[in-house]
Amino acid sequence: MGKLLFQGHGSYRITTNDGVVIYVDPFLGDGYDVEADIILVTHEHHDHNKVELPKKKESTIIIRQNNLKNGTIYNKTSLLGVEIEAVQAYNKNHDVSNCVGYILRFDGISLYASGDTSLTDDMKNKLPSYNIDYALLPIDGIYNMDVKEAIICADYIKAKHTIPIHMKPMELFDMESALKFVHDSRLIIKAGEEINL
Repeated sequence: MGKLLFQGHGSYRITTNDGVVIYVDPFLGDGYDVEADIILVTHEHHDHNKVELPKKKESTIIIRQNNLKNGTIYNKTSLLGVEIEAVQAYNKNHDVSNCVGYILRFDGISLYASGDTSLTDDMKNKLPSYNIDYALLPIDGIYNMDVKEAIICADYIKAKHTIPIHMKPMELFDMESALKFVHDSRLIIKAGEEINL
């Protein structure tokens, strides 16, 4: 069974059923001691791109935002049984040309790693048809959408489970913020907590 460890802020570690280890936006928290197979960076802000944190092997693959994005073209790739598709991410603090989100497909699961973003055209027009199982959305309302906009995004995306992250600048987790994200799909995971996917 696959697992998701929320490390805190916007950082998390995914382990597939086959033991493939994927880190998304490494920055804060614990749990970087498991060797990475894949490291995903949604954009180059300092709180998302600490690729030196996860333990690596010679074969570790690092994918940055522009590896799967060419201008306005968003591409996909398959690595170690995991399909990775880049999708839009942007807002007033994050230039669309330098940011992406990722759709990960593995073990029959689809997971949306949104990165730092607000409501995008992809959320309205593309993602609803993807039958996403888990969507991780920022809610801090400072560099990203606030809770109200995140709820609107969740309505569009229609994921089975929506996990609020990136709740407060430089904080691993903030329960008060998480509880304000009121949505039928809400799944709250505390920093350091690991769930089965």
